[in-house]
Parts: sequence; structure tokens; C-alpha cells
Amino acid sequence: MNRTDVDWLAHEFELHRDQLQAVAYRMLGSVGEAEDAVQEAWLRLTRVSDRQIDNLGAWLTTVVGRVCIDLLRARRSRREEYMGTWMPEPVVRLDREGDTGPEHEAVLADTMGIALLVVLETLTPAERLAFVLHDMFAVPFDDIAAMLERTPDAARQLASRARRRVRGATPTSDADLDTQRSVVSAFLSAAREGNFDALLAVLDPDVMFRVDARGIAGVPPLVTGAQDVAKYVAAVGPRFAKRCYPARVNGGAGLVTLSPHGVQAVAGLTVMHGRIAGIDLILDPDKLVGIDISG
Repeated sequence: MNRTDVDWLAHEFELHRDQLQAVAYRMLGSVGEAEDAVQEAWLRLTRVSDRQIDNLGAWLTTVVGRVCIDLLRARRSRREEYMGTWMPEPVVRLDREGDTGPEHEAVLADTMGIALLVVLETLTPAERLAFVLHDMFAVPFDDIAAMLERTPDAARQLASRARRRVRGATPTSDADLDTQRSVVSAFLSAAREGNFDALLAVLDPDVMFRVDARGIAGVPPLVTGAQDVAKYVAAVGPRFAKRCYPARVNGGAGLVTLSPHGVQAVAGLTVMHGRIAGIDLILDPDKLVGIDISG
């Protein structure tokens, strides 16, 4: 392949990069692993003739899907040894009014909250692939079946099974972004003051507070119910909330905690019926080290 061919191929590949990155992130829940999967697709593309590819976008999606399946299967045994609640690597930027953010981040994180990614992690790799590709990217079951080496009916059943599990276990924000911001702001103010009654007023009675601390001592992995969550946040809030700032976390309203050394914590919040129904707090430093909020 000569230089002109490589340049043309690179240009065509870049046209699909954001879509491929979005697929890989939803499959893997990791920005870094998603980038690796997309890079692997590029390397494989350079080893074949473009004349062998009828539909470049479909071909690249197939490659990324297969790479993600292999990565998911390889890490399942490692995930069983994970201490506490597992959460994905978040996509974060500080929240500024009127700021729409980079298009790349919007494609990557839009409508894919932390809570949904946590549920996707409970699916088998094949279920996750079928659900993500069909329900989120409208990939035909015939194409998914080829990736999984199964029949289209089997692929359809995998997606259906995944869909039922997702619908039954995933709280999703029912409010627009401005409403989410308002509720999160009230929560943050109450947390900074350690105001139990104000916290209770903004929390859903069945709120779930999940923490990915990767075994950090003294941090509960799960607190449930408005009373217990309000009590816990009122106790620790005045110490930590003063370093919290509103942020866009995976496309929705959330919070980021900053220290002189960088990002210390990220929280995605689910707002339902005007109250906070879910708090997903990520403290695992390995998932925060790559977050860049400069500027």
C-alpha cells in the first residue's frame, strides 16, 4: 500500500472514529480500552485491501465488536476478584452554562449514564454485544450473528434477554439537563452544610448510593434508602463537598471532587421525579487518573 493509499484510508477511517469509539465505550465501559479497540481496528484495516471491503463502516464496526468481545471475555475472571462495587471509567468535564463540550465527548457519553453501564457489565459478552449494537446503533441481527458465529434468531434472543435485564434494573433520569443541574445543586448545598433535613428533601425514598472504592478501607460499597443516605452524606459531606464542583458525567448532571493533585472523585447522579434516585460515586484512582479537566 503506497503513501497515497494510506492517507486516503486514514481519512476514511477518521470519518468513522467517533462512532467506533462510542460503540467500544458502551461495550467496555473504559475510555482507554475503547481507544485500544479502535486502534486495533485501524491496524487490521491497514493489513487488508480496501477492495475487499464493500461497506467500510460495517466492516470496522464488526472488527471493533469482535475485539471488544475478546477483551470482555479476557477480563471476566479478573472482575470476579474486584473488591466492592464495580463502575466504569467516567467521561467528565466541568459544567459551564451554555457549554456543549467537544463533539467527541458528546458522541461518547450521550445517553449512556454510569448506572446503565453498571447493568451492562452484568450481561454476558454476547448479550452485551447484541444489545449495544442492535438497540443503540441499529446494526442488523444478520451482521451481529456473523460476529458471534450464531444464527440471527439466536442474536435476536440475546438482545431480547439483555433488554429485559436492562429495563428491570436501570434507573434513568427523567428530567432535562437544567432540572438535573438544579436538583444536583440543591444536593451539593445540603451536603456542604451537612443538613440532614435538606438532604432528605432532595433524595428519593428508595435512593441507592453505590461506591466504587476498589476496597478502600472504611468506605461502604452500598447505602440504600433516603434516611441512611442522608445520614451518611450529612456526616461526610462538610469535609469533602467543599471541593466538589458541578460536572457533566457521561452526558448527565454530576459532580467532580478536585484536589491539588487532580480529580479525587466523580459522582454520576440519577434524577427521577425531581429527586435523586441514584448516586454512583467513583473513587478508584485507576479510573480517575486519565480525566483531564484543564481549563
